[in-house]
Amino acid sequence: MSRQRSLEKIAASEYVSIGELVRLTGSRYSTLKFYTEEGILPFEQEEENLTRRFPREKTIARINEIQELKRQGYSISEIKKLLYK
Repeated sequence: MSRQRSLEKIAASEYVSIGELVRLTGSRYSTLKFYTEEGILPFEQEEENLTRRFPREKTIARINEIQELKRQGYSISEIKKLLYK
């Protein structure tokens, strides 16, 4: 039995894991991890060793925003500045 939640369940939940975001957005895990480390993907983490939880709707919107800015030719450091004006 797979431990993965169905896409239906993921799509209905308020919070998702980074792995579930990969499935929802088609982004690479390494890309999302990089965005998280750069501070441009918001997440919640109750304790340091616990799984990061991402607010699904807000995070997917942010990923789309980052991807659009990248398509327009902005670098990550420029995107950071634009997102946190």
